[in-house]
Amino acid sequence: MQTLSGKEEGLNASKTIVEQQTKGILRAFTALRHRNFRLFWTGQLISLIGTWMQTTGQAWLVLKLSNSAWALGVVGALQFLPVMLFALFGGVLADRLPKRRVLMFTQSFAMLQAAVLWFLVFTGTVQLWHIFVLATLLGITNSLDMPTRQAFAVEMVGREDLPNAIALNSSIFNMARIVGPGLGGLIIAWLGEAPLFLLNAISFIPVIIGLAMIDTRQLHAQPKRSATEETTPRQGTLQSLREGLAYIARTPSVRLIIAVIGVISLFGINFNVVLPLFATEVLKSGPTGFGFISSAFGFGSLISALWLAWGNKKPRLSSMLISGIVFCVLEAFFAISHWYLLSLVLIAAVGFAQIALSATANTTVQTVTPDHLRGRIMSVYMLVFAGSIPIGNLFTGGLAHLFGAPIALLAGAALSFIAAITGWVLRAPAEKSIAQSVYVRK
Repeated sequence: MQTLSGKEEGLNASKTIVEQQTKGILRAFTALRHRNFRLFWTGQLISLIGTWMQTTGQAWLVLKLSNSAWALGVVGALQFLPVMLFALFGGVLADRLPKRRVLMFTQSFAMLQAAVLWFLVFTGTVQLWHIFVLATLLGITNSLDMPTRQAFAVEMVGREDLPNAIALNSSIFNMARIVGPGLGGLIIAWLGEAPLFLLNAISFIPVIIGLAMIDTRQLHAQPKRSATEETTPRQGTLQSLREGLAYIARTPSVRLIIAVIGVISLFGINFNVVLPLFATEVLKSGPTGFGFISSAFGFGSLISALWLAWGNKKPRLSSMLISGIVFCVLEAFFAISHWYLLSLVLIAAVGFAQIALSATANTTVQTVTPDHLRGRIMSVYMLVFAGSIPIGNLFTGGLAHLFGAPIALLAGAALSFIAAITGWVLRAPAEKSIAQSVYVRK
């Protein structure tokens, strides 16, 4: 018979286990203890749902107007071409200007872009060239918004909670990717494309309000500008760019990550551009089926992001490269699948691997980069991550137009696989660079 003290010990042990489990769950959300980050994170969740609804509606609208995989590629290229052209200068501005105000401007302009697109579709006057122009304008906005948003995270949460903040940002991005396309596909089937653009315009209001409510006194102090940046604006800008590029050139870890991410973004991650075509021609599904495919990708991505947030561990280059290899293999299997349910499972697994790859790469680059260079380094990162999309979209869309969507996906997966394997072979100096950087910061 168990004694009273034995029962008490059992109860205490059970209580300890529950407390440890609770702490483990809460560990996935540590960055939310910062009020400013909570405001921005909540607003972004709502806004990103609208963004994914517009992305779904725009792809379906382009396919309806043109019935061309090439046109899908052109729209994607135009939307990300400005990122490729202007992201470096956007990074310089991100290091110089108050990031909260910059984001309020970019989010407001994106809201206006969505409203104009809604008006054109609602009135029945939309033409393909309208979408081309509006996609380009949104790309110009994103060339400033992307590096600023990346660099703003550390100001809201500090370096200690930065990995968790990046993972949580990734989680809402992919949570929205689950809800947005699925809901968007249902709305297209029921009401057409126009409501999606209006809902997206409205969804920017919460994030703009959240940015306005941020307490700048609680932001982590920015480093002072260097003497070279206190010269004339033109001289300071060029010198700032050179300083950032020189840091990348002499840092093996950042150099390797940017190279691998650049190739995979160029050829592998651009499968989104042919998903509408793949859904209709290969899987024989309509707008609702296409929406669920996009949502399945988002579901896998969300699980990956939450797993990374819960772990909250220091990034490892080997983990990033393994994720890249797995991503390429899964994308190849998805390309040859003709069964809808199997494709849903595979695209969810692709989403899991892609977020494990991109979030680990992002966190590693931000962790090893000095504070005063973060905006510029992240602008280069976003340049190769998002700026390579114009060329990749044209490559993938062109191959799909000539040989079909499956061949385009297989070619992209194969080229990305070569990059990931090459990175694995050359990883030793980069891992040493990361270890030295972490040691110095301690």
